Amino acid sequence: MKLKGRAGDSFKYYSQIFGVPLPLIIDSNPHLTPSSNFQDEEIFIPGYVTGHHDIKETETIWSIAKSYNISVDAIEIVNGFVDLSHSLKREIVIPLKLAKPIVQAQKNYDYKSLIDDINRLCEIYPFMKKNVVGNSTLNKEIHELIIGDGKKLVHMNGSFHANEWITTAMLMTLLNDYLLSLTNQTTLNGIETAELYQTTTLSVVPMVNPDGVDLVLNGPPNDPYYNQYVLELNKGNRDFSNWKANIRGVDLNNQFPALWELEKPRKPQAPSPRDYPGDKPLSEPESIAMANLTHKRQFDRVLAFHTQCKEIYWGFAQREPEYAETIVKEFAKVSGYQPIRNLDSYAGYKDWFIYVWEKPGYTIELGEGVNPLPISQFPEIYHDCIGIFLAGLYM
Repeated sequence: MKLKGRAGDSFKYYSQIFGVPLPLIIDSNPHLTPSSNFQDEEIFIPGYVTGHHDIKETETIWSIAKSYNISVDAIEIVNGFVDLSHSLKREIVIPLKLAKPIVQAQKNYDYKSLIDDINRLCEIYPFMKKNVVGNSTLNKEIHELIIGDGKKLVHMNGSFHANEWITTAMLMTLLNDYLLSLTNQTTLNGIETAELYQTTTLSVVPMVNPDGVDLVLNGPPNDPYYNQYVLELNKGNRDFSNWKANIRGVDLNNQFPALWELEKPRKPQAPSPRDYPGDKPLSEPESIAMANLTHKRQFDRVLAFHTQCKEIYWGFAQREPEYAETIVKEFAKVSGYQPIRNLDSYAGYKDWFIYVWEKPGYTIELGEGVNPLPISQFPEIYHDCIGIFLAGLYM
């Protein structure tokens, strides 16, 4: 929600009037400092939207404020500091604090759904920052979302594999719940999120492979070349539900320089709907974007969400630190998932992170069954996943 400031206002004043934690107010307004003159400045109040109210003859500003459970000051602020008790205005703006999520992810969650939700969340919760970390083959922007002020840097991602798009829906739901908890000063699954915001900076790339996700959910792209290309790779079959790769037929989670040379000979040797590791590591724009982001941020740990076997892979080439086991035991405790240290697999994103930085990295396989998992599993996956999401931040 936006409003116009006046001389003498302060972040602390807005925090008190709207019941939003002071750090969230400050982080939502990076164009201002606590010593700024707020006169006529655009101020963002996170967690709020605006509505309109037609004043009835029997109503007063005080009765209206009571009915919406907000202060008279809050109403007067969003209406330009007009003294509404003596105003002839019959329609006023009402600040409405959101108490329910806006992300409705239990559907075919494609790239458009993602972008619509990102834009709306950034508008309502401007302390969440958005970066474009790269572009897909078909030039779709790959977004990173950042929440928090802490020194500990935690990264999470989803939809490396196209037919595992439910991981994006899950991450966006978890993000929305986290944002709601922060602005409403409530716990999330019993965890105090205000402390997490101060101690941890969370980076999320919710959809690494947007071209592939759209192919699985919406069919071949409009681009004439790739429209024909994917049909040929899929042997003329217009059902792309088994497609894991990016639009060029490269498996993005077989693309990283972590013993890639061992993975290459035992995988398909040409572009394919799944498993082809490319002609060389980091040949694809999506994997390059993720590598560049990881080098830039220097994360303390990474969690890559996949599907489907309720397992957590946490080791690679004996380079994982000892405390990685403590973290994965907590993940297993809160989710019921099975931790597996070593797997006969190479060249994945978490493999590369462990291999290069020797820090904790986890591949978390949500749900069970045949990919793409049915959206009917969403509530169960959420129940299992929320504890991992939070433990990833506080451990």
